[in-house]
Order: sequence, then structure tokens, then C-alpha cells
Amino acid sequence: MRLENTLALIHGELINTPFINSFNNIVFDAKTVKRGDLFVAFDEDSIKDAIFNGAYGVIFDKPTQITDSEIAWIKVQNLEDALKRLLRFELINKEISVYSCDEITLKLALQIVTEPNFIALHGDIKSIFKELSNVENGSIVLFSPALTSTDLFTNIKELPKNKVQSINIIEQTLFETSFIYDNVFYERQLVSPFFMPYLERLLYLFKILKINFRLRKFTPIDHFEAVFTNKNFEIKEFGSSDKVLIFEKSTSLIENEINFLQKQATWAKIIYIIPFTCKQSLDATALENENIFLYKNKKEIKTVLHANNFHFALIVGVDKSILEKPLVRQTQLTLDF
Repeated sequence: MRLENTLALIHGELINTPFINSFNNIVFDAKTVKRGDLFVAFDEDSIKDAIFNGAYGVIFDKPTQITDSEIAWIKVQNLEDALKRLLRFELINKEISVYSCDEITLKLALQIVTEPNFIALHGDIKSIFKELSNVENGSIVLFSPALTSTDLFTNIKELPKNKVQSINIIEQTLFETSFIYDNVFYERQLVSPFFMPYLERLLYLFKILKINFRLRKFTPIDHFEAVFTNKNFEIKEFGSSDKVLIFEKSTSLIENEINFLQKQATWAKIIYIIPFTCKQSLDATALENENIFLYKNKKEIKTVLHANNFHFALIVGVDKSILEKPLVRQTQLTLDF
């Protein structure tokens, strides 16, 4: 890429008058820099190594000392924004199909084995750049606007809708599902029936695009995540108690998850612990529900849990990291946070 094109693309300011006028590759790991590359200096301390390895230019956004006047020193307002602009330019000439989805669908896709030409996109801008900068023509990219900027892509498609139910649920609990899809039986998958509509739409995308896939054992996706405890809030093994804390960090799912629990666990005593900031999003009927508690800080969550008897507690707006100790082994831990 020519120097003048790079400057225009990233809205950069050329600090010096270099001898070079073009670059080969865009790199942000100094160890992998080769002669002719353009180095994006996320790590200022590695600029010296990048130049030693042959960098023809350095993009930076913080005060930086110019140590080699022969190469290009380019100042930008924000490195991540500059990298997004460079990646967007790289993708313009790529023949790829880009589909937008919600966060849950993307996280389910990350747990499914597919062909190399299907990319479930996640991570920070550096990991995304590495994955997409050399993407092959004909590839299919799935991303979530909740996690990745839509500015990267020029043509975004919505997931196609399947009007016919394609997943046949054979047996279910609130947190596990056994089901049949395309004549294949998947037994006791650790995925809640709440997620089945998301999975169904994802598998339909695979079907119409003829993407081969293989379902393996699912793991928690940090939505509607169940943590089993006893009456003393000692963390127990999955499925081994009848008292469960359900963590949901996304406030946008409050209504759907309340409806799901009320429909699927009619026998249970359920309490809902919701951020006070979400009060306006709840209707009048919900606010009158004596089992809905609004909290302003994390300490109030603990107070509500200790003051109420329940089988399930849906805790919205936080994840299980509010527990003081990590849940590496779910035994003999206490709910101190």
C-alpha cells in the first residue's frame, strides 16, 4: 500500500519526510515484522524492535520519539480506529458474505465445528484483523454487532428465518436439552431450551449455505448461566441441588427469561434480582410482582438472596464473577462478595 493512500485511509498525520513511499504488510507484533512492513504500535516499547526487524513505517497515537527519520512516522487519533479502517479497506475487494446475529447465536456458533470457510468472529480488533486480513474469497463471516463494530463491513446480511421448526426436543430441564436435528439425536446437551430458537436459526443458516458442521458438547456461554448451591450458598456440582443462581449479564434479555422461567418452572419459587436502572423497561405488572427485586449495588444482591426462600434466582446485570472466589471447583465455596 502506498504511503499517501495509507495516510488518507486512516486520517493520519505524517510527522516527518521519509524516504520510503509504500508498505508490504500491516503488522502489530514486532517479532513478526519483516522488511517493508507497516508497524501499528499498540506496544510502544516494541517500536525499537519493529524498526530493527525492518519496519518501513510506524503508526502511533501517543507521544513518541522519532528514532529513524528514513521511515514513515504516522500519528493517528486512535490506533484501534486506524486498524478498523485498514481492515475495512482490505475487505472491500474480498468476495465474502457477512451475516449479523445476536450475541447468543454467535457464542453458540463458536462451539460448533464447521468448515474453515465459515468464521464466527470474536475477539479484540487485533485478533479480528489477523483472522480477516488474509480471509479467502468465498468465506462466510458471522458476527454480532454487540461485540464487533459494524463499520468493518460494507454489506451485511441478516440471518434467514426458518418458518418451520427443525429441532425436535425430546427431553429437557431448565439447563439441559436432548433433541433431534436432521435425524441425529443429541443427548443431554448442556444448553438450555431457552437457547433452542437461537440454535435452530443458526443451523438453518448452515443448511441453506451448505456448510458442513458437527455439534459437540456445549459449555456455558455466560448467558442464563446456572450455579447450583445449597441453602448455605455453598457452591455444588451442576445439577446436584434444587437451589440455583442464574446469572444473566445482558439486561436486554430480562423479559424473555422471566417469561421462560414462569412457563417452564411453574412448580418453583423464583425470585428476580434486576438492576434499578432497568426499572423503566419493566411494565407495571412486573413491578407489582413481589418476587422482583431491584438493586443499586452488588451488596444488595447478597441481601436479597439471604432474605428470601427460592428454588431459582435470576440475577441480571452481572455474571458469576461477582463471587469472591473463582468457580474452578464448585464445592466448599461460599457466596461472599
